Amino acid sequence: MRAFVTGATGLLGSNLVEALLRDGYTVTALVRSRAKADYLMMDGITLVEGDLEHVRGFAPALAGHDILFHAAAYFREYFQPGDHWAKLKAINIDGTVELLRAAEVQGIDRVVYTSSGGVLGKRADGKPADEATPPDALVHENLYFRSKLLAEQAVDAFLTNSTLPVIFIQPGWMFGPGDRAPTSSGQLILDFLNRRFPISFLGYGSPVDARDVAKTMIAAAHHGRSGERYIVGGDTAISFPEIFAMLAELSGVAVPRLSVPYGMVLTVAHISDAISRITGQPSMMPVEGIKTLREPRCTSSARAIRELGATFRPFKETLRDELDWFVRNRPQLVGSAMRLSPNQSS
Repeated sequence: MRAFVTGATGLLGSNLVEALLRDGYTVTALVRSRAKADYLMMDGITLVEGDLEHVRGFAPALAGHDILFHAAAYFREYFQPGDHWAKLKAINIDGTVELLRAAEVQGIDRVVYTSSGGVLGKRADGKPADEATPPDALVHENLYFRSKLLAEQAVDAFLTNSTLPVIFIQPGWMFGPGDRAPTSSGQLILDFLNRRFPISFLGYGSPVDARDVAKTMIAAAHHGRSGERYIVGGDTAISFPEIFAMLAELSGVAVPRLSVPYGMVLTVAHISDAISRITGQPSMMPVEGIKTLREPRCTSSARAIRELGATFRPFKETLRDELDWFVRNRPQLVGSAMRLSPNQSS
């Protein structure tokens, strides 16, 4: 089968491309720059240069493919100071709809669309959110989450007048090997390894391995129901102290000794953003990112497990593999403090 993958150089997209090739697919990967995607050059893959702000420029390349995996989004850049709404709307909402229209014209059989678990609110009864849980205030306040929510609504509207099957995937906070950018999760690990976290705080995340998301997306292409949402990962909220403890055990880098309350961390984040605006350098602790970590937000992957056969590896295994990937592929970012022992690497 032939698959077209957007966002092929991202954490999820690169793992998806690898999984598709292992499963015998022929893959066309949409990349913004061929020069920065040379590592994707291998048997069974074709690179197409383009981006979601100019879908017409690459739309003809969709022809002849069976499945479109749409994993591209404006994400990493949003969690930095500045007004990003125009980009969020152009890429995450308008670009997605234009891509679906092009896919229909070019004869794509099926689409797997990557949304976000961030579009789901917290349940009043304290149980994990499922696919039917409505958004809450945080979803609307966080412009990235809002853009994905509006994109989902736009896709629903598209489906009312289209016969093209589209399956929604709602992943949790993704970690894993291959985080070249890196994403916020990869940067968290690198900052820890380089001792840029002098403090710890009781923030929470619901992590999932990008490889597990990729595997489930492939299953969704064959067994998912059009118009349905599938939460993938994030069943258990993990605190930052727990993440730091795992990283310390795997890397030998000590955990931060000082733990501070959320309010103080938010103040530090505002200072970090202010410095970023002055210097033009990325904020080490962006306010928008910190706000998403204030409280545990659990979700249920029961539907994906039941209908798609989704499975999830232990988070500690994910961290081990990601650490190993950074050591092997980005040693200059890891620093001299971190050394995996032979029995910790894979």
